[in-house]
Amino acid sequence: MKKITALLVTIAIMSGILAGCNESVPESSNNPASSANSANTTTAANSENSTNSTNSENSTNEACVVDPLTNFEKEDLIPALADLTVDIFKRSFMEKSDENNLVSPLSALIALNMVMGGAAGDTYSEMLSSVALDINPAYAPARILSSYFNNLPSEDGSKLNIANSVWFRDDDSFVVEESFLKYNREWFNAEIRKAAFDAGTVKDINAWVEEYTDGMIDEIIDEISDTAVMYLINAIAFDSEWEEQYTDKDVSKRDFYPNGYDDEKRQSAEFMYSTEEKYIETENATGFLKPYKGGHYSFAALLPNEEVDITDFVADMTGTGLINALNSVTDEEVNAFIPKFTFDYEIVMNDLLCDMGMKSAFDPDLADFSNLGKSDLGNLYINRVLHKTFIEVDEKGTKAAAVTSVEMNSYGVSMTKSVNLDRPFVFAIVDNDTGVPVFMGVLMSVDN
Repeated sequence: MKKITALLVTIAIMSGILAGCNESVPESSNNPASSANSANTTTAANSENSTNSTNSENSTNEACVVDPLTNFEKEDLIPALADLTVDIFKRSFMEKSDENNLVSPLSALIALNMVMGGAAGDTYSEMLSSVALDINPAYAPARILSSYFNNLPSEDGSKLNIANSVWFRDDDSFVVEESFLKYNREWFNAEIRKAAFDAGTVKDINAWVEEYTDGMIDEIIDEISDTAVMYLINAIAFDSEWEEQYTDKDVSKRDFYPNGYDDEKRQSAEFMYSTEEKYIETENATGFLKPYKGGHYSFAALLPNEEVDITDFVADMTGTGLINALNSVTDEEVNAFIPKFTFDYEIVMNDLLCDMGMKSAFDPDLADFSNLGKSDLGNLYINRVLHKTFIEVDEKGTKAAAVTSVEMNSYGVSMTKSVNLDRPFVFAIVDNDTGVPVFMGVLMSVDN
């Protein structure tokens, strides 16, 4: 039976940097980040099949057992995480608002928080205020994030698996801080690999990515530069069937209007019809929730009112507004029409993250990753954050994949409601407990 599969890979490629279930960052550091990670949803295993160019250092280290968030912590977490999620989504869409969009803010946040364990000084402060869950002085951001994603539900028929790994150069010119490795190993259950950073390492990294994305992504790098010293990789795999799958009689040809009904341009697509029971209505949009098997996750759709442009709609979105919309669903019958669609997407997130306040991390002169390690080649900084995704939605479910690469360099209706998604709309795969999306996107076109 075909399943809904959402996969996500986040890579942090560090060129000259690395850093570390206790406050395991050096006391001299300006980084009070405590360690975090591992969980029911984390699947990265201690690999025993490394090639000669790659050695595992993870075999005797266990991750922290991270308890679920308390109700008080969850109350603080949800609005902060929702704000970060929507902020990343909005900024990515605004950079390329004329095409389909799909990002996984959760994957990006995990990868960036893995890197943040090596930051110090202003670099750490900027990352803490822009991409960390700094919601309460009493909570260590890494523990809060780890508690959240490690306790996301996962079961047969509705799986969400999360895996992390750290790859660093086996070379005398680069020395990684053990506290940084400990930070990622304990809080993020990261598999630690010391590697030659040669053609064999390229093969090993891509093999790891392929394994933890169930074969949907088979390559994330094609070569390693002389200045690259580390890769931090996060992979998320979501695999679930619809709670009620479509049959052949539920599928019919209809038109999709990428520029709205006033434009003569239209695209023919196969639409899937169902009657749903969770209706969403806000001041400027209508929508619905369609549950996945097990009831833990839902496909959420928001269709802007006909007079509201999709770009304006996304620009006005807030985390609070999204959570309120998802929490205010009413138990009303909805005639729901979803087009079958598939697309891929790519964005370099450097400008987006700089605009969020993470500026010095990208500056070869100002970046401070002294808690990560030292390189004879020069100062360590983030060279590029690349995010790639893929999604396919059909009668049986959804396949989705995403890759985020952080490259580190050294310097040198009637009574029954009806929502027909035949115009550009916002969609998300939502954690039903918190209402926070794991994936968020916009469908602008159904042409492949």
